[in-house]
Amino acid sequence: MSTPTAYEHDADGSKFIPATQRPDGTWRKPRRIKEGYVPQEEVPLYESKGKQFRARQNDGLPVGLTPEIVAQAQKKKGQRSTIQPIPGMIITVEKKKKKKKTGVEEAAEKLAKCEIQEPTVPSQSVPTESISQSDPTKRLKNLRKKLREIEFLEEKIKAGLLKSPDKDQKEKMSKKNEILNEIDILENSIL
Repeated sequence: MSTPTAYEHDADGSKFIPATQRPDGTWRKPRRIKEGYVPQEEVPLYESKGKQFRARQNDGLPVGLTPEIVAQAQKKKGQRSTIQPIPGMIITVEKKKKKKKTGVEEAAEKLAKCEIQEPTVPSQSVPTESISQSDPTKRLKNLRKKLREIEFLEEKIKAGLLKSPDKDQKEKMSKKNEILNEIDILENSIL
């Protein structure tokens, strides 16, 4: 925030900011100020009605409670803390106040009491053989489809359309004998 600007008055009585020199040596023109103008730096910050009300209640007292009543109550409270078992003898008793726990301490204390256990879920892993046994016709259909794809790849290689098969294609073609054996086994089990 800059310092408040010094205004000057001209012969007519109107305000203006006098001409000033810039760091490069050039001069700024004098500026005329309209009546009632307040510079942005000098405008007070906006305070909501709630903030204004709280500022008026700087004592922190409830609404309608006067400071005189509070002073009397504090005097009575101060008298209660002294014990006079024998006239003339004054014993002051200081009550220990409980230390208030912060939210972090409370949360840490609650977490220390908690136990975390992993849920035990029975695994339902089904081996692939049981799937093939449950529906051998689907498995047979799948294997025949794979066999057709392998034969199609071999034809492409023989025709010269596919000069260098990639790793996956070579792997697929190497499994041809396994697939043929499995097809024979399934056909025998179905029939």
